[in-house]
Amino acid sequence: MTEPSTTRTGTDPAPTPAPDRRRPVVAALMLGMGLAAIDGTIVSTAVPQIVGDLGGLSVFSWLFSGYLLAVTVTLPVYGKLSDTFGRKPVLVAGVVLFLVGSLLCAAAWDMASLIAFRVVQGLGGGALQGTVQTIAADLYPLKERPKIQAKLSSVWAASAVAGPAAGGLLAGYADWRWIFLINLPVGLVALWLICRYLVEPGRAGAGARAGDRKTEPRARVRIDWAGALCVFATGALLLTALVQGGVAWPWLSAPSLGLLGGAAVLGAVTVLVERRAAEPIIPGWVWRRRTIAAVNLALGALGLLMVAPTVFLPTYAQSVLGLGPIAAGFVLSVMTLSWPVSAALSNRVYTRIGFRLTAILGMSGALLVLLAFPLLPFPGEPWQPALLMLLLGAALGLFQLPLVVGVQSTVPYEERGTTTASVLFCRQVGQSVGAAVFGAVANGVLAARLGGDGDLDALARSLDSPESLPPATTDTLRRAVDAAVDYVHLGAAGAAALALLALLTLAPRRFPVLGEGAGREE
Repeated sequence: MTEPSTTRTGTDPAPTPAPDRRRPVVAALMLGMGLAAIDGTIVSTAVPQIVGDLGGLSVFSWLFSGYLLAVTVTLPVYGKLSDTFGRKPVLVAGVVLFLVGSLLCAAAWDMASLIAFRVVQGLGGGALQGTVQTIAADLYPLKERPKIQAKLSSVWAASAVAGPAAGGLLAGYADWRWIFLINLPVGLVALWLICRYLVEPGRAGAGARAGDRKTEPRARVRIDWAGALCVFATGALLLTALVQGGVAWPWLSAPSLGLLGGAAVLGAVTVLVERRAAEPIIPGWVWRRRTIAAVNLALGALGLLMVAPTVFLPTYAQSVLGLGPIAAGFVLSVMTLSWPVSAALSNRVYTRIGFRLTAILGMSGALLVLLAFPLLPFPGEPWQPALLMLLLGAALGLFQLPLVVGVQSTVPYEERGTTTASVLFCRQVGQSVGAAVFGAVANGVLAARLGGDGDLDALARSLDSPESLPPATTDTLRRAVDAAVDYVHLGAAGAAALALLALLTLAPRRFPVLGEGAGREE
């Protein structure tokens, strides 16, 4: 019998709510996830209007970096808080914080204030992303969990398509401030549904580890504020170094080395603080249990490889294939269409062969697709990379959802928030590392091909108006971009191989799903 044949037992005290109460909660989760999912795509299309109104061209990238930093470094904190105090108060606080940040963004008077308010938005976004995924696992028993995960995946797919269009319309025909104000009615509806319909089960001994739970609840909940501050500070320094290195300053410059060194020192301090804490923000069992550690590493590798299609494919489509922004976006968006479909059908696979083998099958397919990308002809036809992205989305849907569902099913209710947050945190860090590493790879290839320093972004902007360049020069530049993106996809294939290695060497053959009598891994 494979892992998904489990039923809930006394080790998981979260009963499944009645279907009539689940529906409005699911609607609230989808609305909340939609707020976080559409944020990046809708804001990116309005950058020219925002810069034209507020100025700050040299620092506008922090509109995205600041938000990403806030989301990433708060994920572990919110995960622990949701296990300690329950999902509902954390999710409500996240929605409120996100809406306050949106309102402040709409009222921003210069670029510095807008960046600061985007960080406030990100503080709410961290609660949205982690807690929504955790509640989704609470709502449905294991066999039904792919339904809600597929719905949440469809939200990301719809946001990838609708975000740029909505952002362009609002910025072009109204005012860029409406990009943030439009969050208010959506968020308020989600907030009302959560407050009205989300009822959590009683949680004996909230905040306790599953193995240490007593029959009597704890008299006082202890919050590891020192650990939370250390995690936040370490993540902020590390991600700032990764996001801005090679962009705002050279990699070997004093700012990069200082930030990386500071992150290393704070990381060591964080480990010491967490070891002494009674209820650490990042408990040691997150890495001692083979299943969770393997999934964390595999999802980190997924974040790493996702940089190749999401960041570099649009540049390839416009600079090499000569497509416009809308057509280039379509080449990428087909991946977001096949991903939720594959995820929704993945339960038919993992109920037969198990979580681990299903994920290995999906990542093996992704590895083949990424290796096929450099084999595309130059300049090629748009349908060729679009087909590869369609296949890549199908493969990754088969990889990610079984791992998320599987790892959530190995822990009880009071550990699920921390476990889910650790998975999402590793993926976010992987994306930041991937952006830094693959950006350096692409610029290095360009420098080798063209001589001097390479800058993919600058080269892509020059190819936006090829009529101003001699034909021979245009062809040389396009071939250089093609080579750079090819090497990036080879690097992404290496990340896929790392994910497979983590699953093959660390993940147990059979996930210790609760309800099958499986022991806890330590």
